[in-house]
Amino acid sequence: MPPRHSLPEALLMTLSTARGRSDRLTHTEHLPARPARYAPWPDWIRPEITSSAQDMGVRQPWAHQAEAMNLAKSGQSVVIATGTASGKSLGYLAPVLSDLLDGTEARNGRGATALYLAPTKALAADQRRRASELAPPRVRAALYDGDTPPEEREWVRQYASYVLTNPDMLHRGILPAHARWSSFLKTLRYVVVDECHSYRGVFGSHVAQVLRRLRRICARYGSSPVFLLASATTADPAVTARRLTGLPAAAVTDDASPRGPMVFGLWEPPLTENVGEQGAPVRRTATSEAAYLLTDLVERETRTVVFVRSRRAAELVALQAQDQLGRPLADRVAAYRGGYLADERRTLERDLHSGRLLGLASTSALELGVDISGLDAVLMAGYPGTRASLWQQAGRAGREAQGALAVLIARDDPLDTYLVHHPEALFATPVEATVLDPDNPHVLAPHLCAAAAELPLTDTDLELFGPSAAPLLPVLERRGLLRRRGEAWYWTRRERAADAVDLRGSGGSPVQIVEAPTGRLLGTVDASAAHTTVHTGAVHLHRGRTYLVRDFDLDNSVALVEPADPPYTTSARDITSISVLSTDITADWGEGRLCFGSVEVVNQVVGFLRKRISTGEIMGESKLDLPPRTLRTRAVWWSVTEDQLIDADIPPDQLPGAAHAAEHASIGLLPLFATCDRWDIGGVSVPLHPDTGLPTVFVYDGHPGGAGFAERGFRRAVQWLTATREAIAACECERGCPSCVQSPKCGNGNDPLDKAAAVRLLDVLLAGAPDASGAAAGDAGATGDTGVDAEVEEVDPEAAGTAEVTEAADGSTDRPDDRPADRPADRPADRPAD
Repeated sequence: MPPRHSLPEALLMTLSTARGRSDRLTHTEHLPARPARYAPWPDWIRPEITSSAQDMGVRQPWAHQAEAMNLAKSGQSVVIATGTASGKSLGYLAPVLSDLLDGTEARNGRGATALYLAPTKALAADQRRRASELAPPRVRAALYDGDTPPEEREWVRQYASYVLTNPDMLHRGILPAHARWSSFLKTLRYVVVDECHSYRGVFGSHVAQVLRRLRRICARYGSSPVFLLASATTADPAVTARRLTGLPAAAVTDDASPRGPMVFGLWEPPLTENVGEQGAPVRRTATSEAAYLLTDLVERETRTVVFVRSRRAAELVALQAQDQLGRPLADRVAAYRGGYLADERRTLERDLHSGRLLGLASTSALELGVDISGLDAVLMAGYPGTRASLWQQAGRAGREAQGALAVLIARDDPLDTYLVHHPEALFATPVEATVLDPDNPHVLAPHLCAAAAELPLTDTDLELFGPSAAPLLPVLERRGLLRRRGEAWYWTRRERAADAVDLRGSGGSPVQIVEAPTGRLLGTVDASAAHTTVHTGAVHLHRGRTYLVRDFDLDNSVALVEPADPPYTTSARDITSISVLSTDITADWGEGRLCFGSVEVVNQVVGFLRKRISTGEIMGESKLDLPPRTLRTRAVWWSVTEDQLIDADIPPDQLPGAAHAAEHASIGLLPLFATCDRWDIGGVSVPLHPDTGLPTVFVYDGHPGGAGFAERGFRRAVQWLTATREAIAACECERGCPSCVQSPKCGNGNDPLDKAAAVRLLDVLLAGAPDASGAAAGDAGATGDTGVDAEVEEVDPEAAGTAEVTEAADGSTDRPDDRPADRPADRPADRPAD
């Protein structure tokens, strides 16, 4: 191997010149090293902590760590928003553990306590190890999650001083049982919210309300904890922290940690001889390309993580690399994803940390702060959805200031293709702000019910829950969920209110995947993805083995699978209809019109395609009889007139393909302008929509009540749709391909699509748009408001995150529910026994 200081350059040169790959590297970005800036230890940090840190090689904290420590000690909530491997953990652990040690010496009962929240179990387990390394044993750090045995839970409640858990357990296990946690809550000094940038969209909005419920319960017991938040680099971290916690927070953003040089390559897989749907040219998949590159890197004993977009992709990359490597190196490559059992995850984490594993194909689970120091390279098989996630994943390599290589491998879709040919969109553009909406009435209503079940709600509580709370209470009373007695609102049902709230929007209980011949539980899949991934006849991968779904039992949430080796993969097909419930804002774009409001989407999976593994050729189609699902959400939509179609030379027979192609490309490009992933949103295009009376393209949030993504699209529509038009026009294909207008999740098999007509359609729409330099599309001629009053009557707290059976209709669609199983983060699926 070359010397370590030249490793990134040498690795990239090797990858790009080997096996005829010289034309695949579209751009190389060189990020210089950054020296460290130190500060003295604050004199109030306990000597036990500083001594342990020095034993671990930390002689002095970096300047931003010391700043965070002093802010925390002053009682100021703080968000540390610095890069990967910048020591955020020490920034909040030092003050937390110091105060806990002070509390143990005061001998006033239990002493001070602290609560740590992580979006994944793996991260919480990693943080417990770090706390144990820094603090002496009298600081009792304990995990409290779905894997905690029942006999240990009582000990945690009574004796632990530092409890590490996740928002799901706080919501379902701690807050409803707050009386049993009273000794812990009375002395709660700090609440740590780690990787807070991952709390976005509907998930983030739910977590924001859980934290408000926690603050309310703490006040009941006389405590007012300081919130310490850690985030990847993100825009407006103080604003995000305030929306998440409801409290003002100081932002620490000046990263003083050292960074080794990084070489960042943008990589486009080659075109193959195969043709896909509608005869379009097909590039080699990002997962196959990643497997080839991983093979080369492991052969050079280069420690590498490949980040992929789905659980299936993690299995495929690991399996292909193992096949190419052969023994013994094949044993040093594995997959890591959600859905594995707890013991499997823990073993993989230990093997990666120790260096026994050289290559790991992972979903977003390892994007977060699990300590995997010592990596040389990171491969990203597809853009992860946001620039914040991109830098978070890239930062997994090069820790401890060594040089690092990061490579983004483009998928064959509009956004990835755009990015590898427009590097300025990644390297000259700031990271996004985190989008969440705690006032979403579909989110807030069930949390008001849960809060009332914990303690009766009073008028003084309403300010804590935001301006949408007061209008919702009468609605909840009419539905028989709350009852007013005197000055307070009470929960009326016998069942637990918290059980009706699905924080992660998975749409119900996870579906268990069971091996039929043995009865062995292989794993789980979210209810929202089950119709498209484990329907009867679907191909399912688990740890390198292939299974066929023999039966999908909807009533019992079980998919029975059996081992098989089919020569094909499966892809679900569906139909979707959309209706406008209310139009909140309208902006005239010349003769065209841009709108934002509430819609109802009805989706039904009606069949699936079998595609040959080697070529992607469609081998056949089978029908399915699954019930429709209904989603009430928020959408942005635009319409054009008949005169505009004449101006654009789009006859009636070309209109469906033009609108459908524009819809696909706009969905693909929206993640550049909103903190979302393609799989968080969906779309429908209609040549003549009954509610608008015009040809209309809709893009909607794939979550009940909306997630803020469609509204961000409305606000930045000029830039968004201009980039969409550019991406279609710049593609070298003749009729449309996955790099521009075809979608991997199209329920209509990417038919019809008309690339050239889509460009003309967007041209005529954008001709009437306000100046792209304007702050928002709605600033020019927009009417309406975004108040919640119109939404309140539509809220059904008991159905939040679930699907309702109704009749479906035809439509050209791009579904959101077939999203990778690990977005936005691996789901703990915790169900506490108490």
